[in-house]
Amino acid sequence: MEITLLVGSQVQAIYSDDAAEMLESVGNVSIARASHVEPAQGGWSADMSPIGGPVLGPFDRRGAAIDAEIAWLKENRGL
Repeated sequence: MEITLLVGSQVQAIYSDDAAEMLESVGNVSIARASHVEPAQGGWSADMSPIGGPVLGPFDRRGAAIDAEIAWLKENRGL
């Protein structure tokens, strides 16, 4: 798990059940959608528009779309 520290004692992380449990133990947690991984024409896509990003894909498998989503978040949002 990677956590990014923000100004004002806030942190960001890519959601997982393990991350949520750890973060809840130290304070209030707010979860916001960063993307939509869904079936698309020609395969699967990762739509990053909820945070102002592009639509990634199409990918042959859902897992490949999720991998691309995570890579984009790490590269462009510092997560």
